[in-house]
Amino acid sequence: EAGSSLCIGWNRLGVRSFDIKQTNLDLKAAKCAEMQDLGVEAAEDVQAAVQGADLIFSTVTADQAFDAASSAAPWLRPGAFFFDLNSCAPSTKQKSAAVIEAAGGRYVDIAVMATITSKYHHTPMLICGDHSDAALTALLALDMTPKLIPGPVGRASTIKMVRSVLVKGVEALTAECFWAASKADVVDEVAASLDASQTGMGWKAQAHYNVERMTTHGIRRAAEMREVHKTLIDLGITPDMTRGTIDRQQQFGELKISLVDFDSFEARFAAIEAAVKTE
Repeated sequence: EAGSSLCIGWNRLGVRSFDIKQTNLDLKAAKCAEMQDLGVEAAEDVQAAVQGADLIFSTVTADQAFDAASSAAPWLRPGAFFFDLNSCAPSTKQKSAAVIEAAGGRYVDIAVMATITSKYHHTPMLICGDHSDAALTALLALDMTPKLIPGPVGRASTIKMVRSVLVKGVEALTAECFWAASKADVVDEVAASLDASQTGMGWKAQAHYNVERMTTHGIRRAAEMREVHKTLIDLGITPDMTRGTIDRQQQFGELKISLVDFDSFEARFAAIEAAVKTE
């Protein structure tokens, strides 16, 4: 998805690609046809795709990111950029960087910060690492819009991974909530109540508020969520997200600290960290 979206946005000649699906005889023809439709040359293997290239974009599934870097490394020309756009943990990016750098390439950590299928190569992206300044110039020349994040490889990915706790978590919570609402035939009522509860706070302010509520009322809220857990089971829904909520509310409630007198976001989370370490 990411690779094809970039190619659609660039709309340029001289791009070649290799997809692991090409090794599957049942999938190869369709994948090569897809590349051809985008004006992209279908390389026979990783070596053919990478060798001689100045810019390599790795857009694979997260579980294949390190393998992709490892398979490309032997064929890199000295000084070639290896742009790793994959949604991986910082430690995975750092492992990939070590392999690419050892082979003479220039590794760049790129975090794609929005759905890429709508804005294509103009999708917001963060970049970091030792070669970020030169990489920024190269990406701007492709009419891309990256933002440089100071720091070593992994910092851009850290921002994306931590952000995903909320973004993907909210998606999953929403699904669990409204699946239950649908089965209980109370969708409109639940939605109206949630709409009325919207605070208009930014996320940092909301987090500042939420953690105080959790440390003050976490035990009681965990008890309530156990009843929610029972409700979902009665509706025939596996309450996976609700179980996590019970655990976190219980944990914060058992810290037995008050955050009321801690005015800043930083002070509140420092107090939580200190309390967790003494458990």
